[in-house]
Parts: sequence; structure tokens; C-alpha cells
Amino acid sequence: MSRIHVLDEHIANQIAAGEVVERPASVIKELVENAIDAGSTRVDVTVEEGGLQMIRVTDNGLGIDAEDCERAFYRHATSKIANGRDLFQIRSLGFRGEALPSIAAVSKVECTSSSEDSGLGRRIVIEGGTLKMNGDANASRGTDFTVKELFYNTPARLKYMKTIQTELGHISDTMHRMALAHPQIAFTLRHNGNILLQSLGNGDLLQVIAAIYGTSVAKSMIPVEGEQLDYRLTGYICKPEQTRSNRNAISTVVNGRFIRNYALNQAIQQAYHTLLPINRYPLVVLHLEMHPTLVDVNVHPAKLEVRFSKEAELCQFVQHTLGQALQDQVLIPAAAKPKSGEKSAYIQEQLQFVRRDTGMGMQAEASSSQSTLTPSPFPVHSEDLGSRSAAQVRVNTGMPEVESDRTPFYADRRSQQEPIPTLRERGPYTSGGNTNPRLYAGVNPGASNQLSSPMMEQLYQAPETSTSLPAFPELSMIGQMHGTYLIAQNDNGLYLIDQHAAHERINYEFYYEKFGNPAAASQELLLPITLEFTPTESEMIKARIPLFEQAGVLLEHFGGQTFLVRAYPHWFPEGEAESLIQEMSDWVLQEKSVDIAKLREKSAIMCSCKASIKANQKLTTLEAEVLIERLAACKQPYTCPHGRPIVISFSTYELEKMFKRVM
Repeated sequence: MSRIHVLDEHIANQIAAGEVVERPASVIKELVENAIDAGSTRVDVTVEEGGLQMIRVTDNGLGIDAEDCERAFYRHATSKIANGRDLFQIRSLGFRGEALPSIAAVSKVECTSSSEDSGLGRRIVIEGGTLKMNGDANASRGTDFTVKELFYNTPARLKYMKTIQTELGHISDTMHRMALAHPQIAFTLRHNGNILLQSLGNGDLLQVIAAIYGTSVAKSMIPVEGEQLDYRLTGYICKPEQTRSNRNAISTVVNGRFIRNYALNQAIQQAYHTLLPINRYPLVVLHLEMHPTLVDVNVHPAKLEVRFSKEAELCQFVQHTLGQALQDQVLIPAAAKPKSGEKSAYIQEQLQFVRRDTGMGMQAEASSSQSTLTPSPFPVHSEDLGSRSAAQVRVNTGMPEVESDRTPFYADRRSQQEPIPTLRERGPYTSGGNTNPRLYAGVNPGASNQLSSPMMEQLYQAPETSTSLPAFPELSMIGQMHGTYLIAQNDNGLYLIDQHAAHERINYEFYYEKFGNPAAASQELLLPITLEFTPTESEMIKARIPLFEQAGVLLEHFGGQTFLVRAYPHWFPEGEAESLIQEMSDWVLQEKSVDIAKLREKSAIMCSCKASIKANQKLTTLEAEVLIERLAACKQPYTCPHGRPIVISFSTYELEKMFKRVM
């Protein structure tokens, strides 16, 4: 007797529903996608009790012809594809013809649709996969789809449904993705009579972002746009201060379809590299357009995952486009910003307590005291200054001049003052004064006062003019707080600078460039450094010795579990070489796949952290000034290599509001 038989169609539909209809949000996704494919400009979704009691999706699309209403619920009945070639150039969201029969098999479905403006249409009722009614009805153009008592005939599935709030969260997330993917469609989501989402459908993606995430987030978003031969990218990305604790805020839309792709997510996160703290993720909405032959959407039952034929090129394009957009921004978090064109109702009068006849004397005294200051021995690497102009990295020093008018001290007087000399214009550094050995990167601190003039010329060579990067704010030093934060000001307000994070960023970019050619800087040791590992670790280290050599570290297996460090680059942080190489080894052992690019970056981060000044460490005024100047010369001066912010600003408006000068 034969043991193999063909399943009943009703059972087959119930099994298929387990793949397509996972929860109420899956039903909404399939029905809304059908509405979008029908050319709708308005889609209204109403749910009750988290979608388990009732789901209703109404659209104003093309509708379904009367003779096709029943056929639409047949398995694999579709109007989207006709032959095998169509599978390789899918432009619609749905195409398999599985959604409607799968939904009808596990619920009570009522569908009313019309493809004409005559007011006549067709109404069909199906319960548990069985046709109950198929007849004429009054209907406006479009489709009205109602699903009641989902999983009523599959109690095992119903048993494992989550709470109403959990299911509602999945429904809201699905509708948010749909609205972000199609800003030209007006979406409405109601739950138990309450409106949870309402988009205008005017094609403005930023307004949809505001409707979902709030206006404050939308105002801080950065537009991105890029195009190459195969791909076109548009969308918005957040500034580093607008982060999330998970990846759910990353929305990637490919040809109008929201998808999840690990490689694309990694490319997006890599664009934010060193800009975000650990375990924080950006808020990103990206629209990718490409030819349908470059993407395969028929690899997942819910069509959430896709395959790209040129995945590496696509990821590189996305990472470069996002990275360029972030690089063009001044990423200083602000406590508050004044509204454009806003006028204060009342501004307290500012009094001048300096007599006019003593103003010149104070100016002369200030000028005299400034000329006698001894410049800091804080060296500036030419690599740090090569990407910005001298005007961009100049730091103002001293108190503002005393004037006879009542202009506030933070007003712009650059046109009235003589330009303050840059570090190179101040001439060679002289010995004397308190020096901080941690202010040196790549230079022996012990020889700081014996630097020759040619060496100083090399360290302080004039930077090349460049306008490719936004200008770092021109700041005037005020002081230091708790030995940790530098306080500075300019015309726009007050700035707090984390001295450790700032120096870490400076050193990171310095060491990252150095690790580009570390072998040329390696110096052989008279007494090699000894490292020991476990037997398992020893085998892994032996296999990865060439990686250490590419990083400038000459590692030699001495036998057993012992290794000798014969040489390392001379610019390693002084006194930290052994611990640094040990940390490099630990990292190499932990990583499954290691290449020289990753090791170069990780080593630069390790070096920068060890060589940087710490918190609760006093700096002289000139040391602080040079620190800010070198920070301004960095390619990315707004976050440390670990993603923590370096500079935070308080606008003048907010300060005046605190002191009730603005009412």
C-alpha cells in the first residue's frame, strides 16, 4: 500500500499560512503590499485587539474585477507575473499568489472590491478556506479587505501569540516601514479607534520621518544622495547624537520594498565608524533604486531578505556616500539652538563697567602680557594639519579687547583685531615652563626642550589650503574645569571640550597614518620582549605572525609557548610597547577573521588611548590652545575613536535664557 499521498488543498493552505502569516502584522503587510501594487494613493488600516479580533485594510486602488474576486483566493493565482522570465525582473511587491489563500485559510475574510466608478462591485466571504458568499454589492472604486478572528481554526498558533501590546508593536513597525518606503501614499493606522500613524502622502520623506520619530529628530536629519552606474541612493541619516539602542531604526528600502540585509547594515554602521559609542546604532532611512535583475527577492517566505548580484560594490557605494555626507557636517551636539528669525520679547540692557579713558591702558597691558607668554612645547604633526587651512585651525587667545561701545564680549571682532599668529608664526619653542609629557605623540618627551629648529619647522609646517571639510569653530580659550574639560567660547556661545577624547582623536589619526607603513619605522631591540601564550593560542599566533610583521612588530617563535618581540615601530607610546603588543595579540586571538586593515585600525585605537592625556590632568593655557588647534586639524574632530563626543556647545541664546536676559 502506498504511503505517499497528496495533501488536501485546505491543509496545504494552512501549512502555507504558517510561512506567510506568522502574526497579525504579516496579514497587514501582505494586504498593504497588494494595495500599493494596485496603485493606491491612500491606504487606511484599522485593527482591534492587536489585530487578533479584526483587521481592515481599505484602499483607493484599481480594485479587482468581479470575475476575478473568487479566483484571487486560489493558490498561486496572481496578476504580477506570467512566465519564468518575469521572476528575474520583479517590480511589484507581491507576485507569488500565496497571501490571500493563506490568510483565508486561518481566518474569516470579507472582501469588497470594485474596479469601476459606477458604485457597483463584488463582495466575497470566506471562512476557514470555505467560500460562503460571492455576489454583487455596492462599492466605491478600490478594495475593502476585512480579516476577523485570525487563527480561530488553528488554536495551536493562537496559543503562541504574544500580548496585545506586543502584536500592536509589530503592526506599528510594519506600517512605519511602509510609510517610509512610500512617502507618496497617505497611510493611516488606527487601533481601537485611536490614530497611531497618519502620513500626508505628499512625497516628502522628511515629513514621514517627523510623523514617526518626531519633529526634533526630523530637523536634525542629514539628507544623503548618491548615484553611480548601477545604483541610485537617496534618504536621510541622523547625526551621531540621535542614536538608538538597537538596529530597528535602520530602514533600507530597495525598489520600494523594505528589506533586511546584514551586509548593508554593516556598511551603514561602518559609515558611522568612530562616531557612535559601543552598542549604539544610527537612525537611517535609505532608498536604493536599481535594475530588478540586480536583486533577487524570491529567497524568503516573507520577502524580507534579498540577494544582490553585486553586494560588495553596493555596500562600498553606500558606505562611501554616507561617510561623505557625515564628513561634510559639523557634528557638535548643541544644548539648544535659537529659532531662526525669533525675536526676544525682552533683552536686558548690558552695561559697560570700564571707563573710556582707561580702555587704551588695559589694551596695552593685555597686549604686553600676551607677548611675554611662552608657547607650549606641544608639537603639531604635519599629518594633522594637512587637511585644513590655517584660517580653519587658528585658535584665539587672550581676553577680548575693551571697546567703548556696548557690544557683548562674544561679538565678532575679527575684522577689528590683528590676526593672532599661528603656532608656526610664533617662532621656535624655547625651553622653560611646565611641560606635560603626554602632549607628545611620536616625539620623545624627554627631548622636548632640545628640539632643533629644523625639527620644529617640520612639526609646524604650514597646512595646505583645503575647502573639502567644514570649518571647525574658531574658539577662544577660557579655562579648564576639574582638570578634564576645556572651556572655550566664540560668537555662537560656549563650548566644552573633553581633553582626553580630543587628544585621543588627534593621536588616532596620527597613529592610523603611521600604521600605513609601519615596517619603515621599526627599530630592533637590544633586549627582546618575551610573551607567553597557552598551547592553543600559540598555534594561532604562529599562523598570524605575518600580520604582526605588516603592523611593524617583528614576532619570533622562541619555542614552546614563548614568543619574542625583536622589533616594533619607534613611535609606539613610550613605556607602553609591551602592554600594547599584548593587547594586539589578545585581539588577534579573539577575532575569527583578521586582516591588516582591521589590525591597523585596532592598533591605532590602542595606541591613541595609551598615549593620550587623561582626565584630572592639568594643562597650561597654551597647551590647551594647541590641543584645540590640533583637534581642528583632524579629519573628523567631533568624536573620539570610541564614538564619544568631543565637543558640546551651549548657544548664546540658551545661556541668556537661563539668566533671564531673554524673557
